Amino acid sequence: MLPRIAIIGRPNVGKSTLFNRLAGRRLALVDDTPGVTRDRKEVVARLGGRDVLLLDTAGLEEAPPDTVAGRMRASSEVAVRQADLVLFVIDARAGLTPSDRAFAAWLRRQPAPVLLVANKTEGRGGGLAAMEAYELGLGDPVAISAEHGEGIADLYTTAAAMLPEEEDPEARDRERPLRLAIVGRPNAGKSTLLNALLGEERMITGPEPGLTRDAVAVEWEDEVGRVRLVDTAGMRKKARISESLEQMSVGATIGALKEAEVAVLVLDALLGMDEQDLRIARLAEREGRAVVIALNKWDAVEDRPANRRALDDVLTASLAQLKGISVVPLSAMTGKGVNRLMPAVREVMERWNRRIPTGELNRWFEAAVARHTPPLADGRRIKLRYATMPKARPPTLAVFGPRAEDLPEDYRRYLVNSFREAFDMPGVPVRLHARGGKNPFVED
Repeated sequence: MLPRIAIIGRPNVGKSTLFNRLAGRRLALVDDTPGVTRDRKEVVARLGGRDVLLLDTAGLEEAPPDTVAGRMRASSEVAVRQADLVLFVIDARAGLTPSDRAFAAWLRRQPAPVLLVANKTEGRGGGLAAMEAYELGLGDPVAISAEHGEGIADLYTTAAAMLPEEEDPEARDRERPLRLAIVGRPNAGKSTLLNALLGEERMITGPEPGLTRDAVAVEWEDEVGRVRLVDTAGMRKKARISESLEQMSVGATIGALKEAEVAVLVLDALLGMDEQDLRIARLAEREGRAVVIALNKWDAVEDRPANRRALDDVLTASLAQLKGISVVPLSAMTGKGVNRLMPAVREVMERWNRRIPTGELNRWFEAAVARHTPPLADGRRIKLRYATMPKARPPTLAVFGPRAEDLPEDYRRYLVNSFREAFDMPGVPVRLHARGGKNPFVED
């Protein structure tokens, strides 16, 4: 297990800026709006010559437990209890607040060691401002400017010395995890589904739409192996996105989708699949990702056969490029049917990653061309000679022959659908590249 470092503090003291600085890249959303971070965000980073797991947390606030702020605080408290080291960040420029003092008293009672970080100490007088932090009784503060990178070297050195001794590197499993992104519209139940898979309240959930603002990655292990789950912000129609923060959230979702191998599209079974859901599925297909549909809130559906027929009709008519996509009815709230999701994900992942031997591929290709010969192009025949599969992830075909580049779109679809059926690849995007050969005996 990697040592866990939790970054804690009240809202808007620069926790996410410090998280990005230590991670070495921009991962967490940063904005002047307090409370941008709502869920714990994790990333493996390098600190003091060793790998650590950094956790960016929501701001600590005094709030009733049934409010969003209260749920954010509960999530942050869990992070502290699981951490090997806590970085308690204060805003030295603003001075100590009653909240800083209250949370410092709470941290002194926790088992994990605490390193006090006085942020925003850039410029003249910054170091003097950090001296006030001694009042918190947490030892020597480390004065930094996360935004400008000042004092980060001292922070690295001090934090590394406070970590537990390093485990034998061979003891850690280096197998690459399956990368899985959970996508969908706001309030479809994405975070609730992630919590159901993990068996814990990892993500903040509630009836309020848009609680998840950033793409949040979690390392997990199912019965088969390691999985890197990414819960994403809900994607609304582009015309409805006006705030810059929501635009950044959508950008983070698209970035998570590009890094994933399989996308789980969460649908609200009570609302069905609308045009925005189709846009998200098409985006996943364009990025070459395998897709599984999680039909959430299935327990609340009254006429289930009619509901499935309506969904199948939409998929057949509007999502032909992912023909045969897996649909898993479930209830993330009650947990019913959730156990069927990961087997479906693993199955579609195996298809997405499969390579077909060249001999077997060309036997299919010859039969497909014989069954339905290519049409004429400008009154001339298109002769297809052979096919190869240059890559998988997603399955990609290359067909060769004179004038192959002139293949019409309907014939390309015929080849793709025939390939998908012949090699059992439903729900997987298939790429086809047609490459013609120039005749050396024909002058330009």
